[in-house]
Amino acid sequence: MKTLQTAATPEHLLRQAEQLGSLLSRLRKARQVRQLDAATRAGVSRNTAYRIERGEPGIALGQILRYLDAIAPGATLTDLLTERDPSLTQWQARKEGQRVRGLTKSELEDLNF
Repeated sequence: MKTLQTAATPEHLLRQAEQLGSLLSRLRKARQVRQLDAATRAGVSRNTAYRIERGEPGIALGQILRYLDAIAPGATLTDLLTERDPSLTQWQARKEGQRVRGLTKSELEDLNF
């Protein structure tokens, strides 16, 4: 009988898996690698890449490590978890440097108490 990994995994481990997936997704975007390209380099399907980045607990560790290597060759899991990659810092700075749009007149009126 097939067991759903999400149902069989404790909540705190599910959060850790989601965090790992989120870090991989951020690293991929920071390095400007398309998900399909990373999947191809790692030898996994695009669907598996999507599942890795969602943090699904049923993904094999080897697939995760190959995906990491496809995004950042030579990077270790420790590098990912400690966010040591300089592209992550630059990506965060670019995101913070984006201009904020002004509020519309109706949005301003909604905030007027």
